[in-house]
Amino acid sequence: MYLELEVQEAFAPDGVLSRTTEQFVARAGQTEMAVAIARAIERSEVLVVEAGTGVGKTFSYLVPALLSGERVLVSTATKALQDQLFVRDLPLLVEALNVPVRIALLKGRASYLCLHRMALARQDPALADRTAARSLAKIEEWAQFTKAGDLAELPGLDERSPLIPLVTSTRENCLGAQCPQFRACHVNLARREALAADVVVINHHLFFADLAVRESGVAELLPSVKVAIFDEAHQLNETGVQFLGKNLTTGQLLDFCRDLLGAGLQLARGLVDWQAVVGACEQAARELRLCAGRQHPGTKLRWTSVAPETIEAGAWTVALDNLGVALSGASESLATVSEIAGDFPRLQERASELAERAAAFARACPPGLVRWVDVGTQLRLVESPLNIAEAVKTKLLGASGESAKSWIFTSATLGDDEKLSWFTEPCGLGDARVLKVSSPFDYAQQAAIYIPADFPKPADPSHSQAVADSAGRWAARLGGRTMVLTTTLKALRVIGDSLHNTFSDSGGIEVLVQGAMPKRVLIERFRLGNTDGQRGCILVASASFWEGIDVPGNALQLVIIDKLPFPPPNDPMAEARSRSLEAEGKSAFNDYFLPEAAVALKQGAGRLIRRETDQGVLVICDTRTRQMGYGKRLLRAVPPMQRLNSDEELLTRLDELTRTCTRDCQQT
Repeated sequence: MYLELEVQEAFAPDGVLSRTTEQFVARAGQTEMAVAIARAIERSEVLVVEAGTGVGKTFSYLVPALLSGERVLVSTATKALQDQLFVRDLPLLVEALNVPVRIALLKGRASYLCLHRMALARQDPALADRTAARSLAKIEEWAQFTKAGDLAELPGLDERSPLIPLVTSTRENCLGAQCPQFRACHVNLARREALAADVVVINHHLFFADLAVRESGVAELLPSVKVAIFDEAHQLNETGVQFLGKNLTTGQLLDFCRDLLGAGLQLARGLVDWQAVVGACEQAARELRLCAGRQHPGTKLRWTSVAPETIEAGAWTVALDNLGVALSGASESLATVSEIAGDFPRLQERASELAERAAAFARACPPGLVRWVDVGTQLRLVESPLNIAEAVKTKLLGASGESAKSWIFTSATLGDDEKLSWFTEPCGLGDARVLKVSSPFDYAQQAAIYIPADFPKPADPSHSQAVADSAGRWAARLGGRTMVLTTTLKALRVIGDSLHNTFSDSGGIEVLVQGAMPKRVLIERFRLGNTDGQRGCILVASASFWEGIDVPGNALQLVIIDKLPFPPPNDPMAEARSRSLEAEGKSAFNDYFLPEAAVALKQGAGRLIRRETDQGVLVICDTRTRQMGYGKRLLRAVPPMQRLNSDEELLTRLDELTRTCTRDCQQT
């Protein structure tokens, strides 16, 4: 009760936050959420909170957590939000609330420089490329003065750089206490700081990786934590299933081969025919990949019998057997030199573990799991649970020997019903207390929605071209400031190419397409291009751009969604979840496909209005929203915007936005 009162006082119009935090604005919804979290902390409850855009959920969970005096774990979906919490939000609130707490940031291995592997990288054949050599030199220079070793600190390093795997470690290739750089290891330093801190910020990937293999240090930390908070919790289930199953990729195999050859030639040259050992493993990996033949990148092959669909069973079985034999041979060779250097025992463990995974995939899939193969530049064999419910119930909420905890799960989008069952059921949180806090935005005044009536059906081959033509016309009217969200990569390419052709000669609007540059660079370029008064921008994107993108103000005033975002019906995971629901007597469409589409639609629509002063239009280019009975349910998931009924009304609204934007630019 005392914590609830403290929180209410902190969020009051004349409270400590209003006096010490410039950007604080008292909001009833924010206070309601914060008080509910304070109550959950005092009572050691499980609480699920859907907080609409603009509520200010970060302060809502951080303030009661800090005032509680308890040890706190905060997990986010992205490293970008991790950095924001650690660098900006937490220090600000710690000072404002005057609480004596120590905060720490903990990421996965791939975020930290590995000093040992950086030294080995100089010997890698990839360094023959001058650009890569220059990039490594910059990393080596930065390594001299960095304290944390977090690669996010290094300016100009592209997160897609092929150098990153060469200068970071994985669980498989880390030498642990045998490493010559063990005492200076940045990963171990981060873990030590986390274990000594009062508030630790991690991410969902790290949390579930540790839940699966108990390797990152979170397992040591969690028993001593009283409050666990999961922000962007809508990603928990999909993140969790990635780590609670198993996978084997040709990329993992080739990484092992590269490390094996490098260590063998550098530390034990002449003692083993390393070229032959590595050659056998590489050949086995290539043969496994060749079994899948030519496929479109991103293809997922169902795997319900001995071999995945379209793959000949005999060839697949032989390829897996040969892979196991090659890896076992590598393990035997490594055993003969295990005492020479710490690299070799770890490499032997990797060879044995990869061989065991190959053997496991050669056996039948256990009941309750689903298997498939992802085909791209590499082959990825996946075995996964359908959801994380069992793991949450047994490993988290029902973990024995741990003191009672408060578990807080929050996001702007957690479902389309009062129980938020889209989130709570697959996450095993059916008994949790649920709170829905509405957005403070006046959507009826700030935003409008338009669904074209005269448009090709979504399955029509001309649909994507029609979206491109319309988007070009509307964006030209608005002078850019447009984001087109697609449901498939094929639509992304068609719409992106068409818009490029439309605007390539005029030079008036720049077309940005996902994949052309890193995500954060694309977003910044889009934001600047629409606010510098020179030329507008259109951004065409798919997948991850449907959520977590924050472009407030006049920079984004038109969001176009090409189709209703139903899960692909032929996706192996979607099929397995559908079969499971139907076996329970439920409807796969009503209980899986519709809720999935509603949440995704809500996330995409959420890109439009980010502040109380924003104005904009959402267009959904899918006639099913008008014509099908389920369209009403999907539209209820979208904030209550003004409805536009014709192209003329849309163009009038866009002209109004253009005039307002021009006036604002002139005033500034």
